[in-house]
Amino acid sequence: MSSPLPRRAFHSLARRLAEARRRSPDGEVVSGHHNTNLVMPLGTPLALLLRQRSGDVLAKFRTPLPAIEVVPRIWRRESELLRVLDGRVRHVPRCLADFGEWSLHEYLPGPTLAEAAPAGQRIGPGRMARLAGFFAELAGVAGRELPALPADWPDDGDSEGFLGWLACFAEQRVHQANRPRFGMLFDAVGIPRDAVERFVSTLPTAAQRPFALLHTDVHRANVLVLPAPDGERLAVIDWELALYGDPLHDLATHLVRTEYDKDERELMIDLWTQAMRRAGHGEMTADLDRGLRAYRDFEYVQSLYPDVMRAALHLPEHPGERELSEAAGRVCRALRRAWRPLRLTGDPRDEQEIRAALRRWRAADREWRTRPVADAPGGAAPGGDRGRPEGITRLARTQWRRTLRPRPAAAEPREPTGARS
Repeated sequence: MSSPLPRRAFHSLARRLAEARRRSPDGEVVSGHHNTNLVMPLGTPLALLLRQRSGDVLAKFRTPLPAIEVVPRIWRRESELLRVLDGRVRHVPRCLADFGEWSLHEYLPGPTLAEAAPAGQRIGPGRMARLAGFFAELAGVAGRELPALPADWPDDGDSEGFLGWLACFAEQRVHQANRPRFGMLFDAVGIPRDAVERFVSTLPTAAQRPFALLHTDVHRANVLVLPAPDGERLAVIDWELALYGDPLHDLATHLVRTEYDKDERELMIDLWTQAMRRAGHGEMTADLDRGLRAYRDFEYVQSLYPDVMRAALHLPEHPGERELSEAAGRVCRALRRAWRPLRLTGDPRDEQEIRAALRRWRAADREWRTRPVADAPGGAAPGGDRGRPEGITRLARTQWRRTLRPRPAAAEPREPTGARS
């Protein structure tokens, strides 16, 4: 049922009421990598306007955090995708209102899977079967129903092109774009300057798999455990990083970020494969072992840059040995995981070397940030270099021609071509 108010008046009134509610001292603040969420009741006026059952209904007042871009976002408005998912994928929280720079979302009360089964604990076959069913539901969302894709997006089924696009993003928008501030740190901890290209050059020719809607960030902290008549249900939250591409990418990132033990990892692969085939998406499981290994290894390689930057940025102004050791531990773990996919010889830098590199970078970065702009030649920080950030251009992609077959870019964003129902 639509609002009796004209659309513009409805939006203006909803924003005023939500702004007033957001300024209330009530509520709980929950922050993640990408957003700050203020969780609180809507209040009666806003609930009535949004046609919610009462003012006690909880909502998330979500504000994006300024952050270094480390993952692609092909749909800038999460609300557009959530509208598509409403009624098509079960238990997805709705966006109640989108005000541009911040938004209002339905809040589903319940612990996250990270709280119910922290890393190191088994998730269990029942919950894993529900997660496998979730991925199969995503595969059933017709591509034509999704928001428009970027002009340079690979064609449906071009799995090589999809992985190539992701690789170009990691190199151009994550690595090169952040070399001015972090380049010397990347070098000091032992990341090869050609890490992404080195990895891409080792990839075998990929099988073609039909594209599907991907969440790309299904891990324990993004899954809610909610009560249900038959025991419990799982709800996946935080859809701002969704993509349209090879479904093995979604499975690989899920396996890596959920940190299953070996037995549960193998079980999850089997459950995912069964769920996809039962739902009529068997072609999406083609060349499963080799494709999954390629996306898993890519996750390890591309994570090097965000893991190193986050470890460095989380250090206090004057870090002590404990903070440096914790940050160095995170960097060492990232290096160990990426070492084999990069086919590097010898051993990664040890924790002592990483700790020293982080200490030097922190001191140089602190000096740079307190220096007048005119004193920073070329805009490069002492802890970085003058690497040149570029977009994901056709010219850059042709360097990895085997991985991404270039094609003329469309003038405008285009519609997804998949028509699966």
